[in-house]
Amino acid sequence: MRPASFAVPAALVVAAIAPAATPAVPAYVRSALAAPARADQAADDARRQAAAVLAFSGVKPGDTVVDFLPGGGYWTRIFSGIVGPRGRVLAIWPQAGAKYAEKSLPALKARNLANVTPSVDPALLTVDRPVDLVWTVQNYHDAANNGAGEAGLAALNAAVFKALKPGGTYVLIDHAATAGSGLAATSTTHRIDPVAAKAQVLKAGFQFVGESRVLANPADDHGKNVFDPTIRGHTDQFVFKFRRPR
Repeated sequence: MRPASFAVPAALVVAAIAPAATPAVPAYVRSALAAPARADQAADDARRQAAAVLAFSGVKPGDTVVDFLPGGGYWTRIFSGIVGPRGRVLAIWPQAGAKYAEKSLPALKARNLANVTPSVDPALLTVDRPVDLVWTVQNYHDAANNGAGEAGLAALNAAVFKALKPGGTYVLIDHAATAGSGLAATSTTHRIDPVAAKAQVLKAGFQFVGESRVLANPADDHGKNVFDPTIRGHTDQFVFKFRRPR
């Protein structure tokens, strides 16, 4: 049964999750993607719709970006090229996810990217000064796991809100669960109902900016585990953009 806290009138849901227009890809995004230094990862750009989602995010040179739970650093390395020498990229693993940093964090450090700081946060997400963009891909649902539920999502959203400058951007990409399932699939199939995800972020005080549909896959069986080899890497994903009010 869908949790009561996600009972949003249908008309509002349709209006609030209407797709946003896909912006043109800026030259600095194209340049960062074409950098020879990331030739080892470029083959994955089309599947990840990297150009489109980065353009949608609005990231630009000089920005300070948090790549939260950055995995192997795919997005971190691209952000490094986009923000340039006047920007910063903070690749942050929370303490609860420290085991995922054991290989990736030293590997990122070894690249000697002058504008990238990889670290394990002693708590969840803290920054030394407000940032322009917090970005997380396929991780949001995990904040509800291990019994954390809505409280876990609320804690993450509050930390993101605090980390951002007024007017700063929060981009959330995750695997879509069956409509109306709320948080029921976060620890089983590793998915989350987009409406539930959006509702939790709005509760933290964010404004919804829009949605990109570039990672949508209507052929995905939303009941399958995202690690199922028949769908892995090609799940139906939502791309939401929020803003901390000025």
